[in-house]
Amino acid sequence: MLRSLSGLTTRGRCLLAAGVAAAVCAVVLNERDLLRVAVFVVALPLLVAAFIAASRVRIGAARKMLPDRVSVGSAGEVELDLWRNGRLPAGEVLLEDGVPYALGARPRFVVERLPHDRAVGLRYPIQPVLRGIQQIGPLRATITDPFGLCEFERELIGHSRLIVVPKVVGLWGLPSGAGIGAGDDGSIRLHAGQGETDVIVRQYRQGDDLRKVHWRSTARRDEIMVRVEERPWRGGTTVLLDHRAAAHHGTGPTASLEWAVSFAASVCVHLRRAGHRVRLVSEHGKTLADTPGDGGEHYDNLILDALAALQPAHQRDVTTGHDPAEGQELIAVLGTVSNESVHELARFRPRGIRSLAVLLDTPAWSGGVSAPEHRAAATEESASLLRAAGWGVVIAGPDSPMPQVWAELCRTAARRGTLIGGAL
Repeated sequence: MLRSLSGLTTRGRCLLAAGVAAAVCAVVLNERDLLRVAVFVVALPLLVAAFIAASRVRIGAARKMLPDRVSVGSAGEVELDLWRNGRLPAGEVLLEDGVPYALGARPRFVVERLPHDRAVGLRYPIQPVLRGIQQIGPLRATITDPFGLCEFERELIGHSRLIVVPKVVGLWGLPSGAGIGAGDDGSIRLHAGQGETDVIVRQYRQGDDLRKVHWRSTARRDEIMVRVEERPWRGGTTVLLDHRAAAHHGTGPTASLEWAVSFAASVCVHLRRAGHRVRLVSEHGKTLADTPGDGGEHYDNLILDALAALQPAHQRDVTTGHDPAEGQELIAVLGTVSNESVHELARFRPRGIRSLAVLLDTPAWSGGVSAPEHRAAATEESASLLRAAGWGVVIAGPDSPMPQVWAELCRTAARRGTLIGGAL
């Protein structure tokens, strides 16, 4: 009863105050008729409060995402089912669901009469503009009595999780040469000659056993090479995504980081559907996702979910300390990189293993011009250093179509071979 009295609306409070004032005037003026009216006016909101307390209206709801994984820019839908239990009829119900700004406007519904024997279905659209793990809810209901004198709020449903994955753009063609997706994990396979088995070698690293030095390949390549016969012969491509906050410009959906995430997602999905094993790593070599070349959509979702939850890193420079691709072929999506970061990326890459990079002209995301003649000097310098280290480099701006950037990357890689075309 006390809870119901605390939920009196402005109309109910005014009516109660008017009744009390009329009762005081009736006593002062000794007007019995006015006192009868005052008693009725005071009793009306009290009776309504008692009615609310006695009705024991139980309102339930359920929320369903259609679907529960949506890409940026795509349309989704949320379905609400509302029902009630109780002995007496309920009044008007105002529903409001908590929706983040990145998913659209906050929906509101008014249900004038909630039936007793069936659920009422409600739907509202969502169109996310920013990737991430979004929380929808809580769903709150404001319930009023049929006279509009009393109302109270209830939380019907808590939070529901919605995964907003980055947009995947269709790509065509594959880089040829070096056997993308079919190389040996971190090593170079050399044919030793007739009567001898193939030898897998890699560059010498500090701490390697000197008894494993392969002197013939060392003399041929003019650098110390060691045998790695014990390593498995795994194939695949590593996609490196530079997600340092200091390496990107812009905010919100139009930030350079969001372009990089979408491009990395498109490349990973494209290569995996082409039958290649794909590893997605950060600029520090941390594995974000590792998927085989076969299997269904589940593996695509592993990549997309990892990118959906990815947050900007706070490190200033790239510090891997090792080959981030572990000897596999590497496709790096880079923001602004210093000369030290370029050397860090290049120094651990084995020679003969293909390395490709999409270098973002990030100042253009701050309102600058992305035309070649206006590119930042630092971007051009980083591209020159990477090319000098044997990398294939493509510079991208905010207006660069992703399929065009990928095609140019394929042409860069195909200068030593041919382009394998075909839409996948």
